[in-house]
Amino acid sequence: MSTIFIGKDTDGKTQELLLNKANRHGMVAGATGTGKTVTLQILSEGFAKAGVPVFAADVKGDLSGISQSGTAEHKLHEKLIARAEKIGLAPYEYSDMPTIFWDLYGDKGHPIRTTISEMGPMLLSRLMDLTDTQEGIMNIAFDVAEDNDWPLIDLKDLKAALHFVSENRDLLIMEYGNITTQSVGAIVRALLVLEREGADEFFGEPALKLSDLMRTDKETGRGFVNILAADKLINAPRLYATFLLWLMSELFEELPELGDPDKPIMAFFFDEAHLVFDEAPKALVEKITQVARLIRSKGVSVWFVTQNPADIPDDVLGQIGNRIQHALRGYTPKEQKAIKASASAFRPNPAFKTVDVITELGVGEALVSVLDEKGRPSIVGQTLIRPPASRLGPATEKERTAVMDESPVKGDYDEVVDRKSAYEILMKKRTDVKEAQQKATEKEFQAAKKKTTRKTSTRSRRKSTVRKGMEEGARQVAYEVGKSIFGTTGGRILRGILGGMMRR
Repeated sequence: MSTIFIGKDTDGKTQELLLNKANRHGMVAGATGTGKTVTLQILSEGFAKAGVPVFAADVKGDLSGISQSGTAEHKLHEKLIARAEKIGLAPYEYSDMPTIFWDLYGDKGHPIRTTISEMGPMLLSRLMDLTDTQEGIMNIAFDVAEDNDWPLIDLKDLKAALHFVSENRDLLIMEYGNITTQSVGAIVRALLVLEREGADEFFGEPALKLSDLMRTDKETGRGFVNILAADKLINAPRLYATFLLWLMSELFEELPELGDPDKPIMAFFFDEAHLVFDEAPKALVEKITQVARLIRSKGVSVWFVTQNPADIPDDVLGQIGNRIQHALRGYTPKEQKAIKASASAFRPNPAFKTVDVITELGVGEALVSVLDEKGRPSIVGQTLIRPPASRLGPATEKERTAVMDESPVKGDYDEVVDRKSAYEILMKKRTDVKEAQQKATEKEFQAAKKKTTRKTSTRSRRKSTVRKGMEEGARQVAYEVGKSIFGTTGGRILRGILGGMMRR
């Protein structure tokens, strides 16, 4: 039966994780500096050696050392050798693990992207904590885009689709439902918040292929360890939570049902999980819980790495069968309560009081309880964790670059592809409408100008005729008056004088 060697407890019992029970999920907990990262590292090594691909978020950067072999020159070499001998780990050999570095921002690894369409309206709505009404409008925007063959690739595509829906709400309302400009405006504002967190780097193409996360090394048969650089991403907890949830959701949708396989097809680690659950909207937490419950039937082993089990929702804790608990501190009433709750989750060991030992554990020690062959939690054991075969501590920038140069996905995701999508299609439509309006306006203007010119010409002719008539009438009146007073010659003179005055 395939296992991962974790360590040996004070009773001399070897603590091993059964691979055929690993998809019942697990948790690694403990205060800062108690050895959680090393435990995460040895579990990742164990899965990789068994041919199981691993995905892990690296919040501090320390996990990147898994890409490098440990050496006898390491300052902790003697301590690692002593620990290996104490727990009977023989032979203890150093080795590196096949590694692929990823980074949502593209700084410390290959960029990871997905499209707006692949994320879907539901996850986006959970991410932005939208109301039911706003989520309805988000669904309308997706439906309109799909009905018109407008690809939704990045954030500008989604904003363009929302703008179209808002502008044409009177035409769309009968087919798609009520649309208000206030709700559209609220969604756009939420998208701006996402942009500030760096989501515009995440949404785009080429989109990640899940098959690239599930590689095994052809020469050694070891699973690749996919390390996500999360030191920057953790400052955007909603985006961090949504990315991990999206990844699990994609695995759940694409992988076939396996039941309980001999070993997981992938191991998935949520590092600093407490930050996810502290900041994530309630609806997002509910979705994470749902996916965690269902995904084990697809052969995916999910591990939550956190400082305190109390930071994990009860519904999530209920999915966990394998527990590794490092030391907790009990300085405050809240911390003491959390210690009691953590201790009560273990199957008691008659040799010690679990609640006392939790606070007394040294660095590299942990309380371990894993599922046995029948799926039952084992009696908790105070365990000395095995040393890793790979390097303790981070890889250097030069070493990281060298690993990326040899990466099997080198060049596949490094350049952004911005193909014709909803934004470009709708911008062209808008431009075409404006040009048509301008042409129509110009045509109407020219027609109106001609009509105005004709009217002006007619009025001018009429004014000229009237003026001539008035002048002639004035001259005739002057002639008659002058004639009656001065005779025919005097009439002509007076008519000429008054007629000239009229013209002036």
